[in-house]
Amino acid sequence: MERKFKGRREDLRLITGQGRYSADWNVPGQLHGFFLRSDHAHAVIRSLDVGAASRSPGVIAVLTGREAIEAGYATAPTFLRAPGRGGMQLRSPHRSVLAHERVRYVGEEVALVVAQTAPQAQDAAERIEVEYEDLPLVLDPERALEAGAPTIHGEAPDNICYDYEYGDSAKTDAAFARAARVTRVVLELQRMAGNPMEPKAALASWDAATDTYHLYSPTQGLSLTMHALATVMRVPRERLRVHAQDVGGGFGIRTDAYSEYIALLLASRKLARPVKWVSSRSETLLSDYHARAAKLIGELALDRDGIFLGMRIRWIVDNGAYNSMPGPLINSVNPSTHMVNAYRIPALHGRHTLVFTNTTPTTAYRGAGRPNVSYLVERLVEEAAREAGIDRVELRRRNMIPKDAFPYTTPVGSVYDSGDPPGELQAAVRASEWESFEARRAEAKRRGRLRGIGCAAFIEPAGAGAAPKEEAVIKWGDSGNALVYVLAGPSGQGHETVYPEVVGEVFGMDPEKITLRASDPEGPALVGDGTIGSRSMMSHGGAAVAAAREVVRKGMELAAKDLEVASKDLEFVDGRYRVKGTDVSLSLEDLVAKHSGKGEHPLDARAGIPLPKSFPGGVHVAEVEIDPETGTVEIARYTAVDDVGRIINHTLLEGQMHGGIVQGLGQALNENAVYDESGQLLAGSFMDYEMPRADGAPREYRLVDHSVPSPGNPLGAKGAGEAGTIGAVPAFANAVIDALRPLGIHHLDQPYTPDRIWRAIRDAKSQS
Repeated sequence: MERKFKGRREDLRLITGQGRYSADWNVPGQLHGFFLRSDHAHAVIRSLDVGAASRSPGVIAVLTGREAIEAGYATAPTFLRAPGRGGMQLRSPHRSVLAHERVRYVGEEVALVVAQTAPQAQDAAERIEVEYEDLPLVLDPERALEAGAPTIHGEAPDNICYDYEYGDSAKTDAAFARAARVTRVVLELQRMAGNPMEPKAALASWDAATDTYHLYSPTQGLSLTMHALATVMRVPRERLRVHAQDVGGGFGIRTDAYSEYIALLLASRKLARPVKWVSSRSETLLSDYHARAAKLIGELALDRDGIFLGMRIRWIVDNGAYNSMPGPLINSVNPSTHMVNAYRIPALHGRHTLVFTNTTPTTAYRGAGRPNVSYLVERLVEEAAREAGIDRVELRRRNMIPKDAFPYTTPVGSVYDSGDPPGELQAAVRASEWESFEARRAEAKRRGRLRGIGCAAFIEPAGAGAAPKEEAVIKWGDSGNALVYVLAGPSGQGHETVYPEVVGEVFGMDPEKITLRASDPEGPALVGDGTIGSRSMMSHGGAAVAAAREVVRKGMELAAKDLEVASKDLEFVDGRYRVKGTDVSLSLEDLVAKHSGKGEHPLDARAGIPLPKSFPGGVHVAEVEIDPETGTVEIARYTAVDDVGRIINHTLLEGQMHGGIVQGLGQALNENAVYDESGQLLAGSFMDYEMPRADGAPREYRLVDHSVPSPGNPLGAKGAGEAGTIGAVPAFANAVIDALRPLGIHHLDQPYTPDRIWRAIRDAKSQS
């Protein structure tokens, strides 16, 4: 379906300042909270004196770990259920929502001060006296695995959170034994902060009359947050209401029910007053869960003709001090499902070890483990081409999964539903003008610049979830307009625009007459998951289409009565029920109007679909220029050829791609959440944590559609929200290394900051 794009419905509200983000919610009688956080990475709390703070002006209460323990809260849930290596189960040490007796990372919540105003709460928090006894700490996951390393949790004396193994080790060993060549790469993946536009905030309110909790917070879908809240607080889901109208960025880090939220809900119940808290940017950088933070090791075995025989994988992942809800899953099971990327690799064996450290917990972040896969595999392929003396495009072409091999079963049993990697590669080579690149490199050299081009292919899993199905409900108002209820958690994707479009297509109805109600706490109870894993159009859009088709089916019976024919004699075309072979018809809108205003509408409908899964893919090409005198990188061109299945709204898709590519650029060139040796986060503000800016974005984007519809959902769609990042991280890496190769530089870890590149160039020159 292609429609003339009129702009997003959300835009007028947002650009005129009428949006409602978490900090914009207010309720009568609300108090304000401020969190005292640990400034020690690992320590015993010897004493905690809140007396002076409690007596401070405007202070109503000070909550500590003692109150949190008395509340009897459970351990926060995770998505991971699969047994690990040797049958190992995930280790999930309990985390008190306010630290009790011990702190395990800088930024952990120690106390909550509640006062009449936010400044009063902050002033009082500064009067809390805490005596810490420092314990040995460990910040590096490899160091945490060493014998004699400090133990962070008694439940994990070896600091291993989870050890996961997949594939066939014997078959892989045999493949390596007969290989003509083996390529090995080791990549240090830096820690990153998700940094949404909207800092973390929450308003908690307990309704004593109904014993119901209300939480106003940024979320990627109420079902995700409610599941965690209900589990930790041990309350039925029907006693929870999660509210979010506008969310200023999700990226995966807005799925957890953070400890702050639960502490605020506890305070609201104890005080019988609403409590509001808005974090600072530094708090967000410190306490929002981080991402990436892993060491990736890969080995690729090839025969004499460059055909891939097998691959060995080893990941050592920094889990942080506690488990997040998605973190263990996205660093273990999920990557195994697509570790062969876009290639025919018959033998695979991998092992991922997740390790506790004295740092902020890590979670999903745009791509949720998939950029790690594409980065590692594409760096392996690039280096294999160099070592074997085979053209890098040709090596990819020889080994890509052909279109006629889909559905393709990987060595671990996951099934790629559809795709055409060789076609994507061909389109990318053509659109990027790859064949004429050497002339551009020569021209840049005359200007004293190093120019490089990098290619990266990928296939990624999208969709699925933890719920048994995805549901949607359509209700009709007295005006004849439709309300569509789904569990999506929009955070800038344009859901309010695109879901009415797909429903309107089924109805043959103007989408302007259809309104989305996403994760509406006052709407009908639904089964499903939120906006994660690039699943929303497949899952929520697919469920909405299924509900729309149920409306049409119900309408067939009503229209048959009105037209005095059997329903089998009717067809539904372009919004009208038509008696076959005649011009006698009745529109759906007329049918809706006829039965409106009489209580529950007979054309209200609910439908559910099995959680769909797809494997979108693409080939991206980045072209960069480096100033060797300063080490600065300029993005000259970026070409992205993507298979996202059926495209519903091209303009919104382009926005998703641009955003994802720039976030991949941020990882490749800028962002790095660095700790010092004492566990203090050095990158705790925008003065120290460099975000990508508009002036550093690609000078030219070339986006090419190469879509193969997915057979696994009603729309034929595939995931698109994270594809830009998954392709960009390795494409930028290969382009930067290609620019540096003439100097003998074949490896450099991200981020490619000017300082890091300049030092690499200096060292290479000194050795030449």
